[in-house]
Amino acid sequence: MKKNVKKVVNPGIDSTELIMALDELEKEKGIKKDYVLESIEAALVTAYKKNFDVNTDNVKITMNPTTGETHVYEELTVSEEVENPTQISLEDAHKIDIKYSVGDIVRKELMPKNFGRIAAQTAKQVIIQRIREASRDVIFNEFTERKGEIVSGLIQKVDKNIVVIDLGKVEGVMPVKEQIPTEVYKQNQKIRACIADVEKGPKGSMQITVSRASGEFLRKLFELEIPEIYEGLIEIKSVSRDPGKRCKVAVYSQNENIDPVGSCVGQKGIRIQNIINELNGEKIDVIEWHEDPSTYIAEALLPAKVMAVDIKEEEHFAQVIVPDDQLSLAIGKAGQNARLAAKLTEWKIDIKSESQFRKMLTEMQKEEQGNVEEPKVSEENEQKTEKEVE
Repeated sequence: MKKNVKKVVNPGIDSTELIMALDELEKEKGIKKDYVLESIEAALVTAYKKNFDVNTDNVKITMNPTTGETHVYEELTVSEEVENPTQISLEDAHKIDIKYSVGDIVRKELMPKNFGRIAAQTAKQVIIQRIREASRDVIFNEFTERKGEIVSGLIQKVDKNIVVIDLGKVEGVMPVKEQIPTEVYKQNQKIRACIADVEKGPKGSMQITVSRASGEFLRKLFELEIPEIYEGLIEIKSVSRDPGKRCKVAVYSQNENIDPVGSCVGQKGIRIQNIINELNGEKIDVIEWHEDPSTYIAEALLPAKVMAVDIKEEEHFAQVIVPDDQLSLAIGKAGQNARLAAKLTEWKIDIKSESQFRKMLTEMQKEEQGNVEEPKVSEENEQKTEKEVE
């Protein structure tokens, strides 16, 4: 008894399921279908050349973006005399279509036996790799656009030098310099940080650096907690920070009816307290920005009271005088308050107490008096003077 053998007709590679998968891929991951199709076509050309010993560049493969039907073509130039494999005689071209003339390009379809199976085997890894690359590009572009924004995730790994955070699609790395020195990080701890940098590494790898120690992280926390800043009614002019210990934030509003400092602090300090809690107790000085450098520098040295500020514009230098009992407060522990104020205002600041300043003035006056010489009188003038007296 004869077995019924079903004859398989293979006019092209039926890739309908692949097209459906690419449609889903575009919806879910944002990978453009056309980009992947181009990659697949290039991969199939490579597979064809490798398995059918073709060295010419006139082999083209096209895939229908709707049905996925794939065809292999050999592009041949119509010539009167055939000198190489990329040419076809006018006589043979007319067998395909009588309209062809010398110089035209003939697309001769090829469909070798088992090409569908060979193409699938050879091109599979290339296609997967292109999809991976496209996925990485989508993620890279997404996080590049989000640079400076706050992200949250779970800590996966804690090392001496780095903290690795699961951000969902990718991992973020927080090196030592971006960590708050006073904080202790634990595995599986939920944490917030801002995206400091996004870089592409070797072989398509990507590294996202996040920070909790930067001034940008502090700025974004203020935006999240204070609606007036987010809406642009209050502007953060400058930030200086000693992570984990103290920071200063200069704020300003063009609207005279808005108190920028009061709005940031909030009723009973509730707004600023939320930020302090996020920073695990880091002290925050919110000051009002002023266009006048003398006033601005005096504000920047808060909580110390300032008696006078002498500005030297050319040197960008400020001499600050404070009451004797305010000197240590103005300088701060290990010079912290003065250092943060200088960074905030971008002025060189020298702080002296009232008694130190008075002592300095006294010494300067003595030096000036010592430099003044008595006028010398010549002998001739002395004699004239004596005669006048007589």
